[in-house]
Amino acid sequence: MKIILLENVRKVGSIGEIIDVKRGFARNFLISKKKALFASKENIKEVEKIKSELTKKDLEKKKEAKSIQEKTQKKEYEVKKLATENKELYGSVKPTEIAKILKEKEKIDINPSLIQPVKEIKSLGSFEVVLNLHSEVQSQISIKVVAEDNK
Repeated sequence: MKIILLENVRKVGSIGEIIDVKRGFARNFLISKKKALFASKENIKEVEKIKSELTKKDLEKKKEAKSIQEKTQKKEYEVKKLATENKELYGSVKPTEIAKILKEKEKIDINPSLIQPVKEIKSLGSFEVVLNLHSEVQSQISIKVVAEDNK
């Protein structure tokens, strides 16, 4: 299915590019999240007109992502969770929890879908987490999981 991109999408393409993607990916992700339009003649003309505006918006998003990256890069955040005697957690640390921690500690609002733990956080210790802030900007933080005192 041919679509025209309205923003830069990692590993897919850049603004104004006409690309061929699978129907489901186009319908369920790109078009529903307003990242793309069907590549009809009218839409192509429309995107050509507003391409400079879209590029400006993308640059603003990128600046915002860079400032978040500067605040969070290489920092360590602590999470207290209930754990068993052999240092395994009763649940895992999910991206939604990490997003809440970032909001509390740094006043940064990040969509949990942009947070990618390198591996599942299911035990005590330190874990690397990647924040996909923009198609060209990533930040890496460390999550330290410590046992919660259950008195």
